[in-house]
Amino acid sequence: MYDVAIIGAGVVGGLVARTLSKYKLKICILESQNDVAMGATKANSAIVHGGFDAKEGSLKALLNVRGCKMMESVCNELGVSYKNNGSLVVGFNDEDRAVLNELLNRGITNGVERLQILEKEELRELEPNLSDDVVCALYAPTAGIVCPYTLAISAVGNAMDNGAELKCNFEVISIAETDNGYKLSSADESVDARFVVNCAGIYSDKVARMIGDDSFDVHPRRGEYILLDKECGDTVSCTIFRTPSKMGKGILVTPTVHGNLLLGPTSVDIEDKSDKDTTQEGFDSILRNTHETVSAVPLQKTITSFCGLRSVGSTGDFIINSPKKGFINAAGIESPGLTASPAIAEYIEDMLKDSGLEMISDPDYNPIRKSYHAFSEASDEQKNEMIKENPSYGKIICRCEGVTEGEILDAIRRNPKPRDLDGVKRRTRAQMGRCQGGFCGPYITELLAKELNIPYEDVTKFGGKSVVNIGKTKGGQA
Repeated sequence: MYDVAIIGAGVVGGLVARTLSKYKLKICILESQNDVAMGATKANSAIVHGGFDAKEGSLKALLNVRGCKMMESVCNELGVSYKNNGSLVVGFNDEDRAVLNELLNRGITNGVERLQILEKEELRELEPNLSDDVVCALYAPTAGIVCPYTLAISAVGNAMDNGAELKCNFEVISIAETDNGYKLSSADESVDARFVVNCAGIYSDKVARMIGDDSFDVHPRRGEYILLDKECGDTVSCTIFRTPSKMGKGILVTPTVHGNLLLGPTSVDIEDKSDKDTTQEGFDSILRNTHETVSAVPLQKTITSFCGLRSVGSTGDFIINSPKKGFINAAGIESPGLTASPAIAEYIEDMLKDSGLEMISDPDYNPIRKSYHAFSEASDEQKNEMIKENPSYGKIICRCEGVTEGEILDAIRRNPKPRDLDGVKRRTRAQMGRCQGGFCGPYITELLAKELNIPYEDVTKFGGKSVVNIGKTKGGQA
């Protein structure tokens, strides 16, 4: 019997688990996919929002502002890349200026600090590559950028290091109430828990209905992105937004914490919760909007594109409630959900206390976790010492990103252990450069096969049927 079962190992589920792991609790994280951070967490804008956009008095507003203030400290503890680069919401005309003034006043009401409207001349000094058509912007210096999937992976890993358990490929298909709580079942096994936290993303409404709660719906909103090479990362310094509409914050242009340039997302409501295809229509929309906002974007330096699905709830706000004793929903966590995630975890912690979960502090709890990029972030002297102790750190596997064999092996051996190529990619950035794994992929496959003690051909790209190798040729290597 677990004290708490958390359904979903995205950034919210991961931070809930990490927050609860500081207590003497038996915690289990149930994830339907082959790895953590496989939903919206792995494909979003990676923005730490200031908090001026959410409606006054909403959970989005409250938890966004709180989460923004927490994010840097949380990232420092977890060894996750974070940068306080600020954001600009740009305007092109008097109508946009009126909206920006509304956002300014809303942000002040929400408690966002140091917001201001900048005029054209000030903007040119801050962002020389902005379009000449931009006449003003709302500047939020408290905003930032983060690596969302590394945050989720590190949060889950820190929770596991402090005693939590993770069950991947555990899709919850039924929940039954018991005398002591709930029985959660997959096709193959069941777990019992006194308390349940539903962090199942776009499937959170389906999970809620398993206990009879049909008070909300969640539908997916498609967002397509284009990622440019690292040499493009200084095209802008701030995150550049368009004036928002009812469909979201529009197409943005932003540097990433790893030095790339990210364009997107589109915003299209759909019904199919598995549709992550990229489209020509989506790319055309991104390119058109980008050209209107920022000049001289070197699109010939594009290295990949991708699509993510946001969880849009039917209430217009985060859905964090307790429809039954011992069961908590954390649903409809769309933007600014990433920013709010540390504060959502705190909020749910308080809800569980109020529901009767006894929380006794664990004196052995350790909130600190080493960065996956500790070697690349070390000084030359430190690197030389690490290579002397472990020569695998001196062997470059991914030339595009400069990732060593030692870093890959460290990642494969740490909680939560990756089981596929994309899992290694998210932890180390190996395969994320210009060649997208064309050269390093086979060697990483070999390392995974050896570490997992499975045949070379059984290593997949992202679990399931995502086969990479179908057999050997000429009696030699696969």
